[in-house]
Amino acid sequence: MRLEGHIVLPDRILPGRVSFDTHIRSVEPDADAPRRYILPGFIDGHVHGGDGADTMDGAAAIDRLSRFHLSHGTTTILPTTITRPWADVMDALHAISEVMSRGVANGPRIHGAHLEGPFVSPHKLGAQPPFAIPPSPERVAEAVGTGCVRVVTLAPELEHAETAIAAFAEAGVRISLGHTTTDYEGADRAICAICAAGGVPGGTHLFNAMSPIEGRRPGPVTALMCHDEAFGEMIFDTHHVHPASFRLVSRVMGNRLLFVTDAMRGAGQPEGPSQLGGQDVMIEDGVVRLPGGSLAGSVLTLDRALRNAVESGASLPNAARLVSSNAAAYLGLSDRGSITAGKLADFVVMDERLEIAEVWVGGARQA
Repeated sequence: MRLEGHIVLPDRILPGRVSFDTHIRSVEPDADAPRRYILPGFIDGHVHGGDGADTMDGAAAIDRLSRFHLSHGTTTILPTTITRPWADVMDALHAISEVMSRGVANGPRIHGAHLEGPFVSPHKLGAQPPFAIPPSPERVAEAVGTGCVRVVTLAPELEHAETAIAAFAEAGVRISLGHTTTDYEGADRAICAICAAGGVPGGTHLFNAMSPIEGRRPGPVTALMCHDEAFGEMIFDTHHVHPASFRLVSRVMGNRLLFVTDAMRGAGQPEGPSQLGGQDVMIEDGVVRLPGGSLAGSVLTLDRALRNAVESGASLPNAARLVSSNAAAYLGLSDRGSITAGKLADFVVMDERLEIAEVWVGGARQA
């Protein structure tokens, strides 16, 4: 098989052709390549739902939301839980494990679960329902035992957080600080503890559900930016994070910054009433809010996030890294994330307006 177009590499755009079967076999220049863009498949490490479906609804819903995000360029996805009673969370993890085992027909790769909740602060719930609990050794072992948890959001000030960090790191789970009241010092200690345990630290939706950056109180975002080993998620729908804040973090973190959607079931649906974690929300003008006005997830897709980055001044290669190679590096996925010989043949083909034209997974066109 072969695709021709302007190939978006990590550092430049190359008019050329990509030859592949299930994996990329060669990348060659071609000055006459058509004016369309070939990008590596997008990776979304934090997504609750889409097309009316939610991760917490079970395996069939995971299939549906995954196919929806595939149509917007996501070729690797981590279905994400929300803070609910522990039995509900475990049911969701078992459903994700089931879908991982069988795969999604005509869908993206299911890398595993992002466990966002219930190990969060009851004082920084954001749009999470009020079922936060501490990460006791028994609960951590039960979650890890499903074999599907790849990322966990953890508030480091919680009871048992220190032992949870060690256990998750030992299991290879990325530990993402979020929904937390901790300050700069607490975040700094947690990042150091994660690294000391052999883990990879991250930050869940930077700036949201955590203390802001202030001159005398730098907060956890600054701790994450200042640690060379720490990654950070960002929901770049321009509602959760201002474009100027995106430009600042991008300059400081570089390839440690990655885009996620944090999309909920209303993504791809008509605006109006919807639900998140059993709570009523309203989608209006592209923004999801709780009745009290707080942001409640998003209706973002990664192709829209990429366009937002370009419109905010990012080059196309840099924007592509934000939705592909940076997440691959964070998750330890060395077999994807860039258009390089030997890597998986996961592609997104976009037209000159950066709208989706084709999506390929493992050398097969899926959308």
